[in-house]
Amino acid sequence: MSTAKSNSSRSSTATTLFVDPYDPLYPSSDGKPMADSTLQFQWIVTIKEGLQSLFEDRADVFVAGDLLWYAVQGDPRDSMAPDVLVVFGRPKGHRRSYRQWVEENVVPQVVFEIDSPSNTAAEMAGKLRRYDKRGVEEYYYYDPETGALKAWLRGPAGLRAIKKTNGWTSPRLGVTFEVPRRKDALILLRPDGLPFRTFGELARDEAAARRIAEAERQRRLQAERKTRLAERIAEAETRRAEVETRRAEAETRRADEERSLREEAVDRAERLAARLRELGESLD
Repeated sequence: MSTAKSNSSRSSTATTLFVDPYDPLYPSSDGKPMADSTLQFQWIVTIKEGLQSLFEDRADVFVAGDLLWYAVQGDPRDSMAPDVLVVFGRPKGHRRSYRQWVEENVVPQVVFEIDSPSNTAAEMAGKLRRYDKRGVEEYYYYDPETGALKAWLRGPAGLRAIKKTNGWTSPRLGVTFEVPRRKDALILLRPDGLPFRTFGELARDEAAARRIAEAERQRRLQAERKTRLAERIAEAETRRAEVETRRAEAETRRADEERSLREEAVDRAERLAARLRELGESLD
């Protein structure tokens, strides 16, 4: 069985979205709520969005939550709405329902069901039989109230239960399941080892990222202010040094002028004394 990585090559161009040709014979709602509890809804969204993110760069992987799946054309009563379904080999896009004959008869390979208070054992056994009959490759059933995870993998004789789900890695998804057996404690690890995050965790991460970004912005502003202050101080020091240089040059010129004046005065005095000596000698 091929893994998620061995399917169609990852898209490097803009994704061409699937256009769903609407047919009113196959309604987009079965009249039932998406979830019977906030806990069930949280896990549906966490798994759906985690898988959506995991295959974000795959144009040929379609992920949906609580979408009606019609398997047989002409029989709208034969429908199921998995809490999460994953289809390899079909393009991304918005759909009112998943009509298998419109989708080149590609069967969703992976489905998830999250237990709700209204589920019965007979109902879930019926779903298992129907998913088996439809050709689903992997089926996961999680009960967040107990922390139990059940899983089935298709073999030659159909879907067969996986005995040990803790540490199990989905062949199709590449996702590893850790089952601590505590209420609401399932961990889904991406192939890179990072866990799926709830919206609450993502929101907290986003808030923390905003605080970090704001602190970094303030740090940059403070650094810029310090840089501008240092530049102003450097400019003032440069101007002061220029003033000191001009003052020193003026002092040097004044000293040179005074020395020149003294030398001229000495020279005049010597010439005058010599002249007086000449006059005195002439009188004698």
